[in-house]
Amino acid sequence: MSGPLTGIRVVDLSTMLMAPYATQILGDMGADVIKVEPAAGDLARTWVPERDGVGVVFAALNRNKRGITANVWHPGGREMVERLIANADAVIENFSAGAFERMGFGYEHLKELNP
Repeated sequence: MSGPLTGIRVVDLSTMLMAPYATQILGDMGADVIKVEPAAGDLARTWVPERDGVGVVFAALNRNKRGITANVWHPGGREMVERLIANADAVIENFSAGAFERMGFGYEHLKELNP
């Protein structure tokens, strides 16, 4: 897809409604959005109503994205997410306050990975 954000890479660690919607719009505008989900998948995948086993809310908020699963608590999963962040133009997350830092992805660490 092309658009004004073509060439911009976004790592999407978001869940629920507004942040996935925001990253979807970035994808609609041409950004390369990589959605990172836990192994069980984004919780919205299970919300009803469902179609073909996928919650329609999830489907409605995640077009124009590539997706991977990663366990950030496992060294291999963490390393994969760090590599994505190192090559990204933006990181979007909407965890509760302080949760991203507790995962080890605070601002200072992200700045080390990608100044």
